[in-house]
Amino acid sequence: MAETSLEFQSHDHIRALFGPQDRFLKRIRDATGVDIVVHGEEIRISGSDEEVKRALEIVTVLHAYVEQRGRLPESEVDRVLGVKPATPSESASSDTVINVFEKAKQIRPRTPGQAEYTRTVEENDLTFCIGPAGCGKTYLAVALAINALRTESVRKIVLVRPAVEAGEKLGFLPGDLLAKVNPYLRPLLDALHDILDFEQVKRYMEHDVVEIVPLAFMRGRTLNETFIILDEGQNTTVTQMKMFLTRMGEGSKIVVTGDITQLDLPSNVKSGMTDAVHRLGGINGVGVVRLGGRDIVRHRLVRDIVNAYDEGKHDSRQSASFSKSKTQNP
Repeated sequence: MAETSLEFQSHDHIRALFGPQDRFLKRIRDATGVDIVVHGEEIRISGSDEEVKRALEIVTVLHAYVEQRGRLPESEVDRVLGVKPATPSESASSDTVINVFEKAKQIRPRTPGQAEYTRTVEENDLTFCIGPAGCGKTYLAVALAINALRTESVRKIVLVRPAVEAGEKLGFLPGDLLAKVNPYLRPLLDALHDILDFEQVKRYMEHDVVEIVPLAFMRGRTLNETFIILDEGQNTTVTQMKMFLTRMGEGSKIVVTGDITQLDLPSNVKSGMTDAVHRLGGINGVGVVRLGGRDIVRHRLVRDIVNAYDEGKHDSRQSASFSKSKTQNP
């Protein structure tokens, strides 16, 4: 009987290695035949010489992954156990790391589309990213902005959003101006807080290093050496988009994100994002990225939900066409 041990930085990393309800632990045990137990912040592996050797190889690789990223997706467990080869999304993510210089925090694109998005932003001063909910448009843009700030490529980050209600009338909102626009700007704050700790975000905002503003407040400004993100760009008018894009000063970079299937503008108003992509897509220094359902990285149901609604639109068009046909041909 052989035995060996492996030490972890924290018990959280052991939990990540073991997986939800110890699912990954059970798979490692089944694949190798060893016994694995926890003692403090180390795990002990026991079994025959060959079993322990094989288990140690597997756990060492997974251990390194957890130490580097603080999490362990099941796809990585599959890969290491030899259940299936690495997926294209894993290959794409291994090429690019967005370093936000936070302890144990590295952000990687998780799909080929996200990897293309990251490269396009790095290579162009103006990027339009069109894609469905949950494909990382805003999150990756914020991560790239933080990287640019911390590598001193820019001096400031400005996060912008149009104050357009998403299909419902909110009515009168109490409080000062900041309180009134906060519901519209909340998604940008959520992305910031997911990447940086609360105190760091607070310091950046207090010193005006990070600014979150409604689109209407951008008029008349010129932003030099600034990473500017316009979220929900599909809800801008053509005039608003022109106003926003012409705020770009020397040394600045702009990313415009949006989902053109979720327009909250009046039906007779053209989307400024659709118009801008058509007008500017061929200009040198302007990049356009289109993400799709396979780039969705939220809860596994989000992709199915988006697909179901897309199919519903097709069915609705067919139904409308059929009804029109019946009316014309009684």
